[in-house]
Amino acid sequence: QVQLVDSGGGLVQAGGSLRLSCAASGRTFNNYAMGWFRQAPGKEREFVAEVRTSGSTIYANPVKGRFTISRDNAKNTVYLQMNSLKPEDTAVYYCAAERRVYLTTTPDYWGQGTQVTVAS
Repeated sequence: QVQLVDSGGGLVQAGGSLRLSCAASGRTFNNYAMGWFRQAPGKEREFVAEVRTSGSTIYANPVKGRFTISRDNAKNTVYLQMNSLKPEDTAVYYCAAERRVYLTTTPDYWGQGTQVTVAS
């Protein structure tokens, strides 16, 4: 069983930056693909970024070049650095984990979510 705790959300002006963190319990963190999804009001949850067990990264097109995902296996933590934020990035952001090399659309574990609000 893995527990994920998301943090780092908040209110920021357009063009600003935030860094989200996701702390995971468990001793086999490096065996899990990790990622972030988001859900805006009235919309379905969507994929944002993932970092695979190999360390390779994948990004959704809307965030490419602005967001960076990374993992620290020693700290059991995954990060999402978000730069050049736009109002359309406003959403609840959820950390996700899956005991695979890569994330699927139905990860095994989810964080509780952290709200990101970007003011125009």
